[in-house]
Amino acid sequence: MQTLTVALDARSYPIHIGAGLIARAELIAERLPQKKVAVVTNSTVAPLYLAPLRRALVAAGVAVVPITLPDGEAHKNWETLNVILDALLEHRCERNTALIALGGGVIGDLAGFAAAVYQRGVPYIQVPTTLLAQVDSAVGGKTAINHPLGKNMVGAFHQPLAVITDTDTLATLPDRELSAGLAEVIKYGLIRDPQFFAWLEANIGRLVRREPESLAYAIERSCANKAEIVALDERESGPRALLNYGHTFGHAIEAGVGFGTWLHGEAVAAGMVLAARLSLRLGLIADADLARITALISAAGLPRHAPALGRERYLELMGHDKKVQGGRIRFILLRRIGEALVSDGVPEEALVAVLGAAGTHA
Repeated sequence: MQTLTVALDARSYPIHIGAGLIARAELIAERLPQKKVAVVTNSTVAPLYLAPLRRALVAAGVAVVPITLPDGEAHKNWETLNVILDALLEHRCERNTALIALGGGVIGDLAGFAAAVYQRGVPYIQVPTTLLAQVDSAVGGKTAINHPLGKNMVGAFHQPLAVITDTDTLATLPDRELSAGLAEVIKYGLIRDPQFFAWLEANIGRLVRREPESLAYAIERSCANKAEIVALDERESGPRALLNYGHTFGHAIEAGVGFGTWLHGEAVAAGMVLAARLSLRLGLIADADLARITALISAAGLPRHAPALGRERYLELMGHDKKVQGGRIRFILLRRIGEALVSDGVPEEALVAVLGAAGTHA
């Protein structure tokens, strides 16, 4: 087991990464303020991992309230949030009753947001079971639900007590979900870690084939990058914004095609290519950089081409993005592979040209 730390002074917490960690209930029990938890999961993950987690917790003297939700991004909304809150109230969960998010990014965001608002805030622990959640959404304390006009538009910053990443859960992950997680892995190399990007280029085949040592290394390196950024800028007033590389376009894709039609990582992958094309058009990166980026995304089994929503629809959806300031869309661009920047001064003609090519395989 490898352990990293998200350094936030008194609210610092560990990220444990290793095989078989769901059975190690002490990693959870030692962080609990009360020997009672509510485990929030979904109908896909519950048959696989709810029983072993529950057995381990009960053996450690922890009472468990299971809450099983429907699966999918389409359910990341107020109605599903209320299902969690109803269950917490019905089972008389108190302010010291921790929630455990057992699942992917949707479950982590839903359970985390429920923990942020229930009784004005209760503790929670992330037990991510998808690659995307393990390398990104489970770390950093961002919680949210979607609104019909935009992704993650209603939420809160609420840090977990711990992140327990059991790499064995990746064995049951569908290929499409694994590829979606690789999009966020690639992102870290693009925005701040050029050596990691080069490693990914050399080892992407091993990751796609799920070689355990390669996956463990990619997860650890990704989490180390994110932990450093979150420690510097917890609430995204500075460098944490760089983690949104590809997301302004990606969130527009998700909303435009309908939440759940494209996986988050798929939309981010296509968004990263659009952001790279915009960077190229602005003279920040070279053609060779764009070629490396698109080649790696393709090798990961991810889409290189965004859907043809139309430039007006893209602009409308991006206008609802959380990064809009003073009515101006803030883009994360690449200065080179391994270095990103935030810009709110993108010329309209450059953006329109890139959006106009979306869906044309240009």
